Amino acid sequence: MQLDELCHFCNDYLCVDDFADFCPNGLQVEGKPNISRLVSGVTASLKLIDAAIEQEADAILVHHGYFWKGESQSLVGYKGNRIRRLMQNDISLLAYHLPLDAHPTVGNNAQLAQRMGWLVTGQQGMLWIGELAQSVSVDRVLDDLGEKIDTNPLLIVGSNKPVHRIAWCTGAAQSYIDQALAQGVDLFISGEISEQTVHVAREAGIHYIAAGHHATERYGVQALGQVIANRFSIHHEYIEIDNPV
Repeated sequence: MQLDELCHFCNDYLCVDDFADFCPNGLQVEGKPNISRLVSGVTASLKLIDAAIEQEADAILVHHGYFWKGESQSLVGYKGNRIRRLMQNDISLLAYHLPLDAHPTVGNNAQLAQRMGWLVTGQQGMLWIGELAQSVSVDRVLDDLGEKIDTNPLLIVGSNKPVHRIAWCTGAAQSYIDQALAQGVDLFISGEISEQTVHVAREAGIHYIAAGHHATERYGVQALGQVIANRFSIHHEYIEIDNPV
């Protein structure tokens, strides 16, 4: 397939124009015009780029790309190394941030719910709301998360109540805990945790689980990459780059 065809499809499929994001969504580094091998990963690190080069990829699809608001735009040091490696090997980089969090089928939140077997009952912006099949202890949810997404989640116990109604938002969404409280849920799950999150959870009586930024956002790029592969008959491979955060 053609690179511009891939970009147009992803931009339309993910409705990128509907989002005011912290980085550009879509094509961030332009490589060769023809795409037959696509590699996906969570973050466009140098290790992922080198792995894609070994796989002879024509393009890389990620959730966390480059050119974030508020950071230096100078392509020096590790930033220069990443861009140089891509351009020397004629590899394109496509990145989708908030659009890939929010998408109703291939998005990170939708994919996490599908993997965990949670029933989605609603959305409030980027916050997803749902229910478990039955009320269980928060320790049971913790163990289930750890097993199904291969992570070591951190639990802050907010009460002695079991868990039935939940809210979640992948990545660094710990600040959404007040929105989760307003929805009357028993448990809020995100990727990261801040110092104040512990106190809010304990004082407000809501359980909180930090399941890992990387771990909760593995699945969107994999699902999108598979959609692309199926639609355009190209090779797609997800590459896992270990990240404990």
